[in-house]
Amino acid sequence: MALPSPKIDPEYAAAVAVLKRAVELDSEFRYLQALAFYEKGMDMLLQVLKGTKEDTKRCNLRKKITEYMDRAEHLKRYLDQEKEDGKYHKQIKIEENATGFSYESLFQEYLTETITEVWIEDPYIRNTQQLYNFLRFCEMLIKSPCKVKTIHLLTSLDQDSGRTEQVSALNEIEGSLRTHGVSLEVKYSSSIHDREIRFNNGWIVKIGRGLDYFKRLKGHFSIGYFDFDLRPCRETTVDIFHDKHTQKI
Repeated sequence: MALPSPKIDPEYAAAVAVLKRAVELDSEFRYLQALAFYEKGMDMLLQVLKGTKEDTKRCNLRKKITEYMDRAEHLKRYLDQEKEDGKYHKQIKIEENATGFSYESLFQEYLTETITEVWIEDPYIRNTQQLYNFLRFCEMLIKSPCKVKTIHLLTSLDQDSGRTEQVSALNEIEGSLRTHGVSLEVKYSSSIHDREIRFNNGWIVKIGRGLDYFKRLKGHFSIGYFDFDLRPCRETTVDIFHDKHTQKI
């Protein structure tokens, strides 16, 4: 008769899973994400430590926490120096028909609580889909940990029949954002070409296609219509930089 398996503390198992992911990201040179997982995993281990009575287990937990803390501190110093020197650069290549690249997935690790202002430079916030994309981006900002107070949008004015829809939609978004304590400032330029998003915590994100990198679906009842992590993408490249002296548009 087989002996019963030893009981595994679910909180400890969860912490181990998070820290394992941190190590994987670390080995892939995805240091910013790795740091976030190290910090989360250490917090979880500290909670396990508080509920542990056995001295040997407490000693082992403290040792593990110290090891992960040392690595996290090393990564933090490295990243801070990269930001200080203006050398931080991360590139993400989104393949044709790839999924898992919603705005939340792409931006979440950069949306810190210190953000109060965002600048979006994108010439193509014109047609219905592009306007909805911009709205979804604004919704993400409101749901995130950041404390956005002002959103600046620089785009081109639709010179075709959709001009009325564009201005009307942006005015409606502006009014809706105001009810959430957020100000939207829209400017139009006939010479704008670049696509860039800047946050006043220093992060700069350049997307080759701007916010409009999602494919249109065949119908309103297709998977990915609401959940953009399931929406196929068009091929594009995302470049992420850090500049502590973020300039306004």
